[in-house]
Amino acid sequence: MSDDFIFAAEPEHEEQVVHGSWKVLIVDDEPEVHAVTKLALSDFSFQNKNLNFISAYSGAEAKALLQQHPDTAIILLDVVMETDDAGLIVARYIREELHNEHVRIILRTGQPGQAPERQVIINYDINDYKSKTELTAQKLFTVIMSSLRSYRDIMSLEQSRLGLEKIINASADLFSSHSMEQFIDGVLQQLTSILGCNENALLVSSSMVAGNISGDVSDPHKLVVFAGQGEFECKEGKPVQDVLPPELLEAFESALKLRGIVYRDNYLVAYCTSKFTHGSLLYISGLPGLMSANQKKLIELFSQNVQIAYENVQLQHEIEDTQREIVYRLSEAVEHRSIETGNHVKRVAFICYDLAKAYGLPEEEAERLMFAAPLHDVGKVGIPDGILNKPSKLQGQEWEVMKTHASIGYEILKDSKRSIIQAGAVIAQDHHEKWDGTGYPSGKKGDDIHIYGRIAALADVYDALRHRRCYKSAWSLEQVITQIVSESGKQFDPQLVEIFKQRVDKLEAILQKYPDSDE
Repeated sequence: MSDDFIFAAEPEHEEQVVHGSWKVLIVDDEPEVHAVTKLALSDFSFQNKNLNFISAYSGAEAKALLQQHPDTAIILLDVVMETDDAGLIVARYIREELHNEHVRIILRTGQPGQAPERQVIINYDINDYKSKTELTAQKLFTVIMSSLRSYRDIMSLEQSRLGLEKIINASADLFSSHSMEQFIDGVLQQLTSILGCNENALLVSSSMVAGNISGDVSDPHKLVVFAGQGEFECKEGKPVQDVLPPELLEAFESALKLRGIVYRDNYLVAYCTSKFTHGSLLYISGLPGLMSANQKKLIELFSQNVQIAYENVQLQHEIEDTQREIVYRLSEAVEHRSIETGNHVKRVAFICYDLAKAYGLPEEEAERLMFAAPLHDVGKVGIPDGILNKPSKLQGQEWEVMKTHASIGYEILKDSKRSIIQAGAVIAQDHHEKWDGTGYPSGKKGDDIHIYGRIAALADVYDALRHRRCYKSAWSLEQVITQIVSESGKQFDPQLVEIFKQRVDKLEAILQKYPDSDE
């Protein structure tokens, strides 16, 4: 186990960082045994590290010290101390209560008959058994050397296991990312974990994912910033040669040429690839200055998954963008058919988002409502033109036909597996329900109406009243506010009406940003 890996992975153990030594706990009730042991091993060195002796004079003291020094490598443990089996109790405590399987336990006894070797080795998970009379300086040197080698190998395997576990967890976290911000945050967080840095180590760092839109990353001058943080925040889409200093651009060129990872003083540039694309470059700064071979191996394994995870985020975006485009195009087709050209569906979408956030819906739900809101009137595709575009008030049977568009829209959308389309089905069905139960198609009342439907209802009416329709002129803002307030507790959720009154200026700004073509 290398010194620099210990430093990076466990900086909280001061003895390891400062002294660079192997901890040896001597447990014996005879002070001269401590003195002789330290003298015999005073010049001992293994892998350029000396021994750091810790002394305990009873089993109880040994237990306390083991809790303070979980990184102890070897215990020289006497059997008979305050009780005839005090050492054996300590051995059992180490393995069964502390669950420390790493420390090497060498049992030393002056009374071999008190603790038979075969029985002790089997029952107490002891690694070596020596009579005090046979432990000459040379034999003590030999047993310490062999035990340290075992401890080193065990810890190396443990670090590899922990490293693999971190790689698996890191990959899982990255693949669960649904936004570029989550992806970059995940890369930083997981690299911090893999490198064993403290949680604040990378807070002032910069990071970037760069690639070429055409997929060719052979020329760094053709690379553009796909995502960035720190000094590269808001640089998306810009050529890397315009945002990188010469030294960093040279590191990018080296990573491309090597198709690997280039390390500098406190940053790295990693070439990340997958079987689907030529790859991209990942830049991370704020790293520890000195990294061990084990840490570099973990970074290499991690970087192999970064590109695939990045593509997963891109694919997620592509799927979501496709859904949104289909929703908008379908909704606009319906609006064109009803001679309501313009940006009605866009305005309703953004109004719904604003009201949803103010109402307290989580960001994910507010976005889902925004993307689904344009589908609120999709059922109008089933309404005859003569009724849909009639310039005068609809009569009895005509109005009954018009009301069916809510149920038609729900039937069109309800069987989709996509969350946005499912939300659209809810909105289509519920946005004509009224708070007092007098709405349609089901006469739902109060909170029985889905919050998506309640929000969309207010947004739709507000936008419709503020704009010209084939059967009416646009209303003034004062008229609209008066109408909506008068319908609080009747047509609309009273809480939403209060939110509307507080945010009407922001909602008006949405109307101005997306006017109809004839305005």
